[in-house]
Amino acid sequence: MLELVIVVLIVLWLLGYFGPARVPAIPRTGNLIHLLLVIILILIVVRLLR
Repeated sequence: MLELVIVVLIVLWLLGYFGPARVPAIPRTGNLIHLLLVIILILIVVRLLR
């Protein structure tokens, strides 16, 4: 289950990072992208420590 959450967050982060350059309809959300990246890193660390 945790792996699925990590994958979904990574996909959302990639969409937010690369999406606006390719599809202008996707809004630029810089702070949200960094927040998602921090959450992903925390979840990966938790997964590795289990």
